[in-house]
Amino acid sequence: MSAAMNQRVPDHVHPNHVFDFDMYGDPSILDDLHVAYARVCASAPPVFYTPANGGHWIITRHDDIVSVVTDPEHFSAREMNIPRVPNPPLLIPLNLDPPDNIPYRRILMPFFSPKAIGEMSKQIEKHAKATIAAVAKDGTCNFVDDVSARFPVTVFMEFMGFPLDRFDDFRLLAEAFFRAVGDEAVHRAAEKIAVEMVAVIQLRMREPKDDLLSKLVAADIDGRKLSMDELVPICMLLFFGGLDTVTNASSFGARFLAENPQLQERLINEPALIEPFVEETIRMFGVVNTPRIVRKDCERFGVKFRAGDMVLCNLPLAGWDKSKNAHPEIFDIDRKNRSYLIFSTGPHLCLGHFLARVEMRMLFTEWMQQIGRFRLAKGYKPPYRAGMVMALDALQLEWTPKS
Repeated sequence: MSAAMNQRVPDHVHPNHVFDFDMYGDPSILDDLHVAYARVCASAPPVFYTPANGGHWIITRHDDIVSVVTDPEHFSAREMNIPRVPNPPLLIPLNLDPPDNIPYRRILMPFFSPKAIGEMSKQIEKHAKATIAAVAKDGTCNFVDDVSARFPVTVFMEFMGFPLDRFDDFRLLAEAFFRAVGDEAVHRAAEKIAVEMVAVIQLRMREPKDDLLSKLVAADIDGRKLSMDELVPICMLLFFGGLDTVTNASSFGARFLAENPQLQERLINEPALIEPFVEETIRMFGVVNTPRIVRKDCERFGVKFRAGDMVLCNLPLAGWDKSKNAHPEIFDIDRKNRSYLIFSTGPHLCLGHFLARVEMRMLFTEWMQQIGRFRLAKGYKPPYRAGMVMALDALQLEWTPKS
């Protein structure tokens, strides 16, 4: 370990646990993001401390991650920014530990239940058909901008009651937040989104409709209405979940599929395989990392954690854990008993996981029906975004339009 690095490593961190790694800009991971990430972390301890980005721990194994995210007594979700920022934005219920998050989850859960999502299925299918039909005759598209962002974002904005004519504005706001690193950038991005949320909440207070936002405005929590200080952080969390996660997971799945014509043939000929294809995409190409802040000193996995330490649980790598998935580097839609944590688990299990799966299934079903065989544009090299939420910035695809 260099002298410069040593100065940035706290005394309680053993030198054997130090591995210098920048989750945002390490050049070793920006080529083929998930493959490279798995390769880099395989050369590091399964739990390691990096001095980059203010210094933080990274946890990569499935069961170790479960141990952290299900232990709010020692690992709190109150701060989830790396590097740390003063007075970080509050997202409800994500940044509340049990039992404080429970009343808010109870309000939201019925809207994201399998029954509720099933009732939305025809509308979701309609948007999937229309989104893909808009590019099918062109023979080429930027899958990210034209399909994987437009479809789930349209579904979610309609579901929430956000104005659809603000699609591009809201998408840019979400991207700016996920790219933000450091105190000033994070707060600036969060404040812009909060202003927008206040405006749409006030609109629904004046003009309620049959959408989730209107129902939240009317909801009761412990015999009272939600305050604006509660509604804004709830809407911000839903905003982030609905405007970025499915977009990114779908883009990684399409990129892989574009380079695997045999798999394309299977999906064209056997549409029932779309569901395991989506599940394997989620396992292999997860996009969300979840941080925690250590609330109390403790020792886990042979590592000493101290109050105030930041811990990054690398949820995508949980699906690459060999103890959970044999040959995890192989994309296998016939895989049995696949295991992953991309929606987390325990008290902060993602409320939107049913919706995400349905959206991805319908998107790829329509894509294979309307587009069929397709490929990466010749010479095209997809640009990746690493960090808290991993993404493809663009994905140029080509195909022969059907007559």
